[in-house]
Amino acid sequence: MKKILVANRGEIAIRVMRTARRMGIGTIAIYSEADRDAPHVRFADEAVCVGEAPSAKSYLRGDHIIKKALQLGADAIHPGYGFLSENAGFARAVTKAGLIFIGPGPEAIRTMGDKLAAKEAIKSYDIPMVPGTDYALKDATSALEIAKSIGFPILIKAAAGGGGKGMRIVNRESELKQQIERAMSEAQSAFGDGSVFIEKYVSSPRHIEVQVMADTHGNILHFFERECSIQRRHQKVVEEAPSSVLSPDLRKRMGEAAVNVARSCDYVGAGTVEFLLDDEHNFYFLEMNTRLQVEHPVTEWITGQDLVEWQIRIARGEPLSMAQQDLQIRGHALELRVYAEDPLNEFLPSVGTLERYRLPVGEGIRVDNGFEEGMQVPIYYDPMLSKLITYGRDRDEAIQRMLEAIAAYEVKGVSTTLDFGAFVCRHPAFRSGDFNTHFVKEHYNPETLMEQRAKEAKIAAAVALKLYLEEKNKLRIPNP
Repeated sequence: MKKILVANRGEIAIRVMRTARRMGIGTIAIYSEADRDAPHVRFADEAVCVGEAPSAKSYLRGDHIIKKALQLGADAIHPGYGFLSENAGFARAVTKAGLIFIGPGPEAIRTMGDKLAAKEAIKSYDIPMVPGTDYALKDATSALEIAKSIGFPILIKAAAGGGGKGMRIVNRESELKQQIERAMSEAQSAFGDGSVFIEKYVSSPRHIEVQVMADTHGNILHFFERECSIQRRHQKVVEEAPSSVLSPDLRKRMGEAAVNVARSCDYVGAGTVEFLLDDEHNFYFLEMNTRLQVEHPVTEWITGQDLVEWQIRIARGEPLSMAQQDLQIRGHALELRVYAEDPLNEFLPSVGTLERYRLPVGEGIRVDNGFEEGMQVPIYYDPMLSKLITYGRDRDEAIQRMLEAIAAYEVKGVSTTLDFGAFVCRHPAFRSGDFNTHFVKEHYNPETLMEQRAKEAKIAAAVALKLYLEEKNKLRIPNP
């Protein structure tokens, strides 16, 4: 493998290219017209425009991307995450064109991309699942009988869904018909598939996911868990590894379950098996993401492994060179997704120019970044600017370094989730480890964040005044 086309943009494109460069592999960036001057374009050895600004006319044009890869002599395509990374048709087309797809096979993507097919695949492995249907529902009448049998509240979920789309919580029978019709409509609009199913709603759950890696020689390992319970709109904002609530025995059982999920679909490459953990520490299979995750850096830091390097090595046919017992957890890592969003206005996207943009540096700080000062934040794509990751010998040190890194991260021109990240890191529920996926609903409101900002501004002003007065009162010795 001498040259890889990275079929993505921003920080993940640069992340993949860094490892490829270290391995002596050339890289090709793709870009839309809106990204012509983006950092990932300059970072690559070669770059090619694949279309207009909207992703449907550029980053989602799989056939066009494959054509460019062939023209430029690429051996392989790395999809990153998002866009075409979990598109079974794209994976199949890449392979059919004679290129290497750095990811799982199309059948594994198809199976795990359909939540009902995934449930069917893992049935024989005795993996706990939330009570509910394992088939698509066509109307509210059939759903009502199932809902009554498992008891309200229930959760309606899109079979082909993700990111909270097509998902509805139903607390009582009178709401079911309207909510299931809305879920079907939203699922059809978002995924082209209106199929939904229902599950018992697990109240106060934690969202725990396990990183797996599988080679073409039958070896499957898990790289421990990540805690992903701090979410807004069912999407993660703060992640950490390891989880503060898993015992060694529970960690082992969840890791073994994740390996079996991968085994059930003949998985190859990096993948993530997601679980819900209830308040009694019972865990249930949620879904499998058949790609590299946004939050993979926290796993890399606590295991000392480069997951992108393993993706590439496995795609080249190399076996995993370690056994499960060789992997150990060392220290603790946190990640904050730095979105161009306004946490004071329901986390709505904040579009503008990065008038000032300075990244924090220091021991235990890593920034996977895709922007630079002076750039416009495009309206066409996910508003994530970067991922801010910190590492410590223990959880307290990692949290403290995150607070220091947030304070040193300078952004002017758009609103970001940096202040929200600081709010989370200071909150007693997060510090104690006693939180769940309802953290934002239960503990956060814009007024609290505004009060925190005002308090910090008052302290900063007092410190500045003190320094000024000290300087003014200093004895100054005139020059002879």
